[in-house]
Amino acid sequence: MGRPTYQRIADTLRQRIITGAYSPGERLPSRQALADEHGVGPRVAADAVQQLVAEGYVVARTGSGTYVRPRPPVRRLTRSWYRESRGGSPFRADMAAQAVRGGWESTSETLPAPDGIAERLAIEPGDQVMRTRYVFTGDGEPVMLSTSYEPLELTRGTAVVLPEDGPHASRGVVERMRQIGQHIVHAGEIVTARPADDDEADRLQLGRGAVVMVIQRTYYTQDRPVETADIVVPPDRYELAYMIPVDQG
Repeated sequence: MGRPTYQRIADTLRQRIITGAYSPGERLPSRQALADEHGVGPRVAADAVQQLVAEGYVVARTGSGTYVRPRPPVRRLTRSWYRESRGGSPFRADMAAQAVRGGWESTSETLPAPDGIAERLAIEPGDQVMRTRYVFTGDGEPVMLSTSYEPLELTRGTAVVLPEDGPHASRGVVERMRQIGQHIVHAGEIVTARPADDDEADRLQLGRGAVVMVIQRTYYTQDRPVETADIVVPPDRYELAYMIPVDQG
């Protein structure tokens, strides 16, 4: 069974937006004009446009029409172990370098480690972890998500048990773990892409089904992993730059 007619029209309009046939800020043809072009009724044309509104490609302005959503500037996130090891917030430093006010909101809670997280942390499924969910912002707009997990067997009863509270709040994983004798020696990242789930789309103000990059990051001491996180990045807003040291010795 083929795709519904309104989806085929939405596919055509989406392709025109992606290829630049319709420029950012440009007004789309009226529903009637689209209906005439595709030989359908205005209701079908309206459904096609609504599909693009839901996906975040266009915005509807009451009494004015529907316009191609302006593309946000693509900013850079630098992934570098050496920047992490100096302390502070690499994200905030990246934003400041691009004249953007960087910040974040977070919530933390303890819970049993899900199977996949337990495997990444080399602990038993069900062992307690501290989960912290972040929404990172640039000039007040949501730009990146992160969900981190730390084993409570390491941090319980210490000054760093809450990543964003206490004397070492917001200092980053490397510096916080150093305070409790856990010296991180390397980090690993796996980068994949997938459609955002509904919660991620809502928190990042994306259209349903938008593709996001996912960075699966884990910090290790000489003996064990001590933190793991899933970082969700919209690729139309950010590019990842990896700084890889080369041993000259």
